[in-house]
Amino acid sequence: MLKLFQRTLDLFAPEPEPVQPLQQLQQLPAQTLAQALVPAISRHPDASREALLSGVLVGFALKRGKRRTIGFSVGPEGLSVSAPKWVPLAEIDRAVQEKASWVLKKLQETRERHSRMESARVDWQDGATVPFMGGELVLLLDPRQQRSAMAEQLTTHQPSQDDEAQEGALQRRVLHLGVAHNASATQIRDAAQAWLMRHAKQLFEERLNHYAPQLGVSWRRLSLSSAGTRWGSASADGSIRLNWRLIHFKLSVIDYVVVHELSHLRVMDHSPRFWDTVRAIVPDYAELRGQLKDELVPKW
Repeated sequence: MLKLFQRTLDLFAPEPEPVQPLQQLQQLPAQTLAQALVPAISRHPDASREALLSGVLVGFALKRGKRRTIGFSVGPEGLSVSAPKWVPLAEIDRAVQEKASWVLKKLQETRERHSRMESARVDWQDGATVPFMGGELVLLLDPRQQRSAMAEQLTTHQPSQDDEAQEGALQRRVLHLGVAHNASATQIRDAAQAWLMRHAKQLFEERLNHYAPQLGVSWRRLSLSSAGTRWGSASADGSIRLNWRLIHFKLSVIDYVVVHELSHLRVMDHSPRFWDTVRAIVPDYAELRGQLKDELVPKW
């Protein structure tokens, strides 16, 4: 009778949670096992504190300074937090937790952008390709060419019928570089960069001369820059600086930057009046500006 009563109770008892045998865990791939047991990690090289944000262990660099509020910035190296000297660490940690969703989103975006930038890296060798005015520039090592400033020759690839069938197909060109076949990657890169910079300056001058009369301004001097993120600048004395890497973009994007800087010779700020000046020449400047931010250029 007692046994019958016990079996009746067992019918209504909840089923125990299945336990995964240790042997099965050991059979998991190493990467999967690590992800199951250890939180994902993002650590700044100068990290001095850590925070666990939705399963991600974030090591962040903490900087103290003369400021009124706690600030956050996410870059290629990771999260940096700037805080006033008088704010206690516990309050900084709370602020990081409150900002968790924003921090994780920016870390993911930065990681994806870094991955895309790595994929855009140029392998400097014979036959390498470089983005050029919205198309591709194929580097052909040609030691028969002289090494003078005008030694390199630019030839245009003749599109096939299949190319012509594709609307907006990118133009593919070949640049003959006057370097030896056994040239190092650095020598190939420097030769290509020298040619691109010369071509960029010539093109920029042409576009400046084209748009300056339309804006009723005069520019006096053009210089090239290699700034990491800034594409151009203008001074009240008529000096224009343009980043030579603009040569990677299509002409309409280059024209937007040229018009942007020339417009500063009329309006030296980014007020509504300035953008109206730009819009009068480049009505779709907002779209072109977006392309300038979204498209990647190769690392040099």
